[in-house]
Amino acid sequence: MLTGPPPSHVSDEDPEPAEPGGDEDGPATPASQSAIEEAIPDLDDPDDGDASTVADRDEAVHHDVPESAAEPTEHGHEDAIPEDHPRAADLEARHRIEAGVEQGITHLQGMHAEGRGSAFDYLLGEETIPSADEAARAAAAALLLADHPVLSVNGNVAALVPEEYVDLAETVEADLEVNLFNRTDQRMRAIAEHLREHGAETVKGLTGDGEIPGLSHDRGTVDADGIEAADVVLVPLEDGDRAEALSAMGKTEIVIDLNPLSRSPQEAAIPIVDNVRRAVPNVAEHARRLRADGTSDEELRAIVEGFDAEGHLEAAERAIRTGEW
Repeated sequence: MLTGPPPSHVSDEDPEPAEPGGDEDGPATPASQSAIEEAIPDLDDPDDGDASTVADRDEAVHHDVPESAAEPTEHGHEDAIPEDHPRAADLEARHRIEAGVEQGITHLQGMHAEGRGSAFDYLLGEETIPSADEAARAAAAALLLADHPVLSVNGNVAALVPEEYVDLAETVEADLEVNLFNRTDQRMRAIAEHLREHGAETVKGLTGDGEIPGLSHDRGTVDADGIEAADVVLVPLEDGDRAEALSAMGKTEIVIDLNPLSRSPQEAAIPIVDNVRRAVPNVAEHARRLRADGTSDEELRAIVEGFDAEGHLEAAERAIRTGEW
């Protein structure tokens, strides 16, 4: 893998405060700051159409909107996005996060993480690199093979891709479970209801009668018949220690994260370094194609076993550092 200290982490939740410039792995160091400055040069003001700040994290984001990006968001945000704006997709994603905060779905600090996700996605050319597409196919195969797949949901995921996430769950016959760092009953219920409004029939997470061993905080609270019992878990925008804990439980973990050097994709069996708004529908589409092609379990296992996670992380890091997409 390419060497060098990791830049700031893109994740889903905001744990204990770190020193400015650090990530959830600990405080910043001069070396880590140099790596960030080297990897992320001179980003322009976001209003001028470039990536926004790399900030303190919570439910991290990735984003991409196809042709409908120029339309007002489904949440009815007042700010209309000009059709010819070069960053229309990025602006809509920000508006969705803002609307999520207003609705009590997204934590306020998710807005900061939106900026960090925007910056990393900008460095990836705001496109799905080939190895990320391979990762999405491997993820689809793993979910189709699973006996008990679960898709974990946090506030930013619910705000950014509610309909796409419900579609993915239906496609691979997986449970949806709300799992938050900043957990309150009101917010849990708001997210569950938001998912139901976008087609979900059942949403887990509100019972909270299970746990992820080794996590004392609320982020370790899960449903016993959900994430605790799952064999394959998709955890978009995950924080590092929770990713490590799920891996330690022996689960096949699929992580969507825009930073290839963070602990979350490093721990994952199948990391997908991509914008969540591209990755989620891409995984669903791969799953539909695999089913339509009559792919056998043996062939699905070969896809999963043949996926090169380390090679994908290296390719993503190289794309970020060099701009060669």
